Amino acid sequence: MRLFFKTKSKPTLSELLICYFDENQSWRNKEDDLEALVRLVELLRPSKIKKLQTIDLREIISFLKENESCRGQFSVYIKEILKDKKFNKILSDAAILQDVDFIFEVKKRIFSKFLPYQPQKNTLEYVLNQVFYNRNDALWINRIRSGQLAELYTLLEFKSIYETVEANSSLSELLIAMSLITQRISGRAMETDVLKMVPEFDDFESPFGAFEKEILQIGDKIRNSDLHYIKADDLSYAQVLVLHRQCEEFVNKAFHNSSKYGISLRVNQNLLKIRQQLDRLKHLIPLLIIEKKADEKTNGIALALQLIRYNCYKNNVRKFIGESTQLISYEITQHTAKTGEHYITETRSEYFKMFRTALGGGFIVGILCIIKVLLSKADTSFFGHAFLYSMNYAFGFIAIYLLGFTLATKQPAMTASALIKALEEGEVKQGKDSEKYQAFAILFARVFRSQFIAFVGNVIMAFPISLLGIWLIDYTFDYNIAATKWENLLIDLSPIHSLAVLHSAIAGLFLFLSGIISGSVANRDKHNQVYFRIAEHPGLKRSLGKVRALKLAKLYEKRWAGIISNFWFGIFMGSISSIGLFLGLNLDIRHITFASGNLALGLYGANYAVSNSMLFWGIFGIGIIGLVNFMVSFSLSLGLAFRSRAISLFELKFVGTSIWKHFKSRPISFFFPTENKNKSVTVENYLSVAEKE
Repeated sequence: MRLFFKTKSKPTLSELLICYFDENQSWRNKEDDLEALVRLVELLRPSKIKKLQTIDLREIISFLKENESCRGQFSVYIKEILKDKKFNKILSDAAILQDVDFIFEVKKRIFSKFLPYQPQKNTLEYVLNQVFYNRNDALWINRIRSGQLAELYTLLEFKSIYETVEANSSLSELLIAMSLITQRISGRAMETDVLKMVPEFDDFESPFGAFEKEILQIGDKIRNSDLHYIKADDLSYAQVLVLHRQCEEFVNKAFHNSSKYGISLRVNQNLLKIRQQLDRLKHLIPLLIIEKKADEKTNGIALALQLIRYNCYKNNVRKFIGESTQLISYEITQHTAKTGEHYITETRSEYFKMFRTALGGGFIVGILCIIKVLLSKADTSFFGHAFLYSMNYAFGFIAIYLLGFTLATKQPAMTASALIKALEEGEVKQGKDSEKYQAFAILFARVFRSQFIAFVGNVIMAFPISLLGIWLIDYTFDYNIAATKWENLLIDLSPIHSLAVLHSAIAGLFLFLSGIISGSVANRDKHNQVYFRIAEHPGLKRSLGKVRALKLAKLYEKRWAGIISNFWFGIFMGSISSIGLFLGLNLDIRHITFASGNLALGLYGANYAVSNSMLFWGIFGIGIIGLVNFMVSFSLSLGLAFRSRAISLFELKFVGTSIWKHFKSRPISFFFPTENKNKSVTVENYLSVAEKE
């Protein structure tokens, strides 16, 4: 049976080279100058790049050696393509942060992935965009053996990049790019917000200005000399390296000081751009050094590889987001880690204190459950219900926070960071050994039992308070507020008759987000020096006095981040159901403490006439809801904490093994404090080492 369509088989490298570069010189008759090079690269490009260790060019090298005529035409073709092509913008801009506006930069890079920006045809960037358009091209290009690249360089008779510094020459473009980068660095490093991060340099001359001058002097020396390069023992080269190191120290110090002064996303992006530009110069400066004749070829090849790599990675979104958010997430989780330490009990007195504060949290939640049922009867719009529910949750959570009570599921987002902090500091102190993971397992047991007793305290208090409240309303006003809602209240608790598991996961997500908000507000206020500005506010000092103004500043520093966090947690919890109704989606939240209160309301609304099956699934559902709340918020927070500290997820294997061993040896410690104080000294050291340092 004949096929209606036949797919044309790909030509071999030899056939392709003969087709374009034989004595007919067909490449000169093509409308698209790049067609031959594009097809050649397509043949060289491997289909499974990640599995290949090296890329072999023996076939094309052997052909060019055996066919002098084709080699000559191919050499002329490549040189004509590259002749007078500008590329300084690739070196100065590609794969470097262009805008300090994070959202704008992300949108620009994503858009460019689908519809790439195309520069003018007289630039090398246009050529690279057309030829090396695959995002993995830089990977396989870098896996070509250096010896084969050198051999190909010789066969095609490329000239040294150091022969001339005329306009549009390779060396001229390199010097222009380096000069442009240093000027940009110098200007950005002098911005007020950047200088504020490094007060240690206030009494010293900025290294960036001196670095810029030295680079310009080297550029002038190369342009005006006959050799067009410098030696490694040149004093100006040594000075450039020293100043470059000082500039790096400035940036590193600024990032390090973020723990003292906080850091905004804008300042983070400015520092990140300076770091990227300094790193770019670290790779470009050695290209100006020639010690022996062979270095001319080596540097020429290195420049070509760098141009391809930079151009391929210029729209990398994942790397950009990772670099931009790591330090911010670190500062956020650093705050939540310090807060989370207060949620980890060690002694029996701390354990039962947690139980008492959890009873207080359950008391308030029981009242909130009753208020929400009453608010549900209000005749208002979706937005009206969202507003009323949100305010009910928000002010209730704020009250729990300010009164020092505990809402169990607020803990995981905080304690996860404290756990990672212990793991990170243990790694610094002792290295990757069993003792570090054993200490982590002990701390995890404390976290688990603290969460367990908080669950118990919340649940056993929310149930009777809700029951008492609905009875008092019924007794006083002869009105059972849950008479028409009891069935929904009970069904919503069942993991098999409703989407309770999904709704619990949504609540866990909101718990995680509230922890992020707490850390980000604390970091922002630290960076903006809000505490100091309140304490030294001239109006406040005159009206309240210095002592009261200072107390107000301390109160703000201690409480404001938590208040905002709880307020937004209430907004999230109260509005999601109305948003779901508006979108036609079954969205809602399930929280273990509210689930306990709703069980009491449902039972009373039904006059306790519920089936054993419904009662069982309601009680069982409370446990499932609590577990999902904990798992989602804890795992998200743990992942962020791992990411922010650049700790490999591979560590989870050792962590999990250590926790399981500890559970098998001391299972009771996961539910009740059993270890002696002196057995956990190592863990305490891990938690306090950062403050000491």
